[in-house]
Amino acid sequence: MSIDQRRPQHPPAVDPPVDLPAVDPTVDLPPVDHGRRHLRIDTARLSARISVRSIVVSAVLVVVIIAAGLFSMTIGAYDVDFGTVLRALVDPSFDPDIRQVVYEWRLPRVLFAVLCGAALALAGGIFQSLTRNPLGSPDIIGFGVGAQFGVTLMMVVLELNTYMFKAAGALVGGLLTAVLVYALASKNSMSSFRLIIVGIGVSAGLGSLTSWILISVSVEKAMMAATWGAGSLASLGFDQLLPATVVFLIVMLGSLPLNRTLPVLEMGDDAATALGVSPRRTRLAAMVFGVALVALVTAAAGPISFIALAAPQISQRLTRSNTPMGTVPVMLTGAALVVVSDAVAQLVAVPVGVVTVSVGGIYLAWLLAAQYARRA
Repeated sequence: MSIDQRRPQHPPAVDPPVDLPAVDPTVDLPPVDHGRRHLRIDTARLSARISVRSIVVSAVLVVVIIAAGLFSMTIGAYDVDFGTVLRALVDPSFDPDIRQVVYEWRLPRVLFAVLCGAALALAGGIFQSLTRNPLGSPDIIGFGVGAQFGVTLMMVVLELNTYMFKAAGALVGGLLTAVLVYALASKNSMSSFRLIIVGIGVSAGLGSLTSWILISVSVEKAMMAATWGAGSLASLGFDQLLPATVVFLIVMLGSLPLNRTLPVLEMGDDAATALGVSPRRTRLAAMVFGVALVALVTAAAGPISFIALAAPQISQRLTRSNTPMGTVPVMLTGAALVVVSDAVAQLVAVPVGVVTVSVGGIYLAWLLAAQYARRA
């Protein structure tokens, strides 16, 4: 009888089952902390998350706009203090002379500054998001110069100097310039660098044509066009403010879907198409709405430069956003810049466009230096 000396094989030890707690599907799990505080709005028809930082920044910008606007209404040949300005604004039975100065002359200028700043900032956010480049603003890629060229033709050549004709000239000039820039820049494929380079070239050409027109007409016409070309909010009243506000509200409401589609397009055409966003349709809508906003401001106040360039980038850094396309903070940033610039312009007795060009030139130099240092 043989005896098996091998060690018997025992089955591997198995840990006893552990009873896991049941998960109740009706209980909301705690939100994931992404490092940013958000205000959640969840109703039957609306669901949104708003950054708390954006709300705080917007509130501070509103305070800056109101303070700078009230201060600018105290500046002028007829000196009034803050208390007098407030009384003239809220009391219809106040001194009619002071109320005329404050309410009918200076208030429309402040409101126009808010409107122009908001429109230019929104246009800058649209084009910078579209080109995925902080230099892709209407000032750099030539759309603003195209609108200026269209208004110059209306004012000097055709001698049509009303607001509606200037608005039509600015819109047509801006759109034709946009079509030309996109046609020249979209060979084989579209890149933001090529778009900016082509836009700078087209802008230089249109600027030369504008200068040639001004030296070919009478001195009176050239002076009128040069005064308008400096960018000024003076002599603007409620007659121009009301139609401009209506047009701005229509364009702004029409561009609201871009706040959702343009950030998706920033990820690339393939990713946008996979997520249900049409790149061609989105680019066309962005171009039309952006040029319309620039034309609105150019027709009313002339070319107020560099607000569309600086406001989206400043707003993006204040709110720590991932895209320059943020509607409310961007528009409030632009409004604050123009209102403060106009107050400074009144103190030193120059058009507001001179102040924005001076400040914007410094900002552009810093932005180019920062971009070069980042690539080096």
